[in-house]
Amino acid sequence: MGALHEGHLKLIEVARGLSDEVWVTIFVNPTQFGPHEDLAKYPRPIEQDLAACERAGAAVVFTPEPEEVYPPDVVPFAIDVPDLTGEFEGAHRPGHFAGVCRVVLKLFNLCGPTFACFGQKDYQQMIVIEAMVADLNLPIAIQRVPTVRESDGLAMSSRNRYLTPEQRRHAVGLYKALSLAQQMIKDDGHTDPALVESAMRQTLEAHHIRPDYACIRHPRTLGALDTIDREVVALIAGRLGDVRLLDNRVI
Repeated sequence: MGALHEGHLKLIEVARGLSDEVWVTIFVNPTQFGPHEDLAKYPRPIEQDLAACERAGAAVVFTPEPEEVYPPDVVPFAIDVPDLTGEFEGAHRPGHFAGVCRVVLKLFNLCGPTFACFGQKDYQQMIVIEAMVADLNLPIAIQRVPTVRESDGLAMSSRNRYLTPEQRRHAVGLYKALSLAQQMIKDDGHTDPALVESAMRQTLEAHHIRPDYACIRHPRTLGALDTIDREVVALIAGRLGDVRLLDNRVI
């Protein structure tokens, strides 16, 4: 959706290794904004974004207007992956993933990619798109790209620009919570998800982050687990003032 940072540019770098020509789509999608999210205030530094895409080696940047993507005389179509969207971001942002699925499918059809690169920071979004592509038999290979982080571990995000200096210092709590979860599971051998989840939540709160969720789940289905005896994904989200941040780690 624009306001590009190094995490977005990493997607272009990975895509250049997969294909002879890389296209970037930039579109502030109105259908994925919730009722209390301000579409008008979303940053749109398009000239900076275009320059960054050119420097990164993109051949084309597709920046359609809303009426091109959503023609006013067309009856709208709904698409969702309900087994994956009922919790986490789907619960906190009603209608969000229906909007994501709809616009991604439209952009795929408009651009016709062979590969599509998605960052792992938005983990739930990534597996929702993977499920959509698989179930609809789309001839596209989804390439996961690891999260790009600041030097202190904070995941790069367009929202980071809204943090005050004090909030920015506290924001590292998300990375610390995930690191603690990994230590508890891999090094200390804890197998009780509730124990690890409690420790993650306490770490967030110690850094003045109001948790929305801090969960250990199955990495493909996002289903709850009775015990940790396989690869898992730790999913966290919380708020610093009015800024909402999310992160994850596969362990």
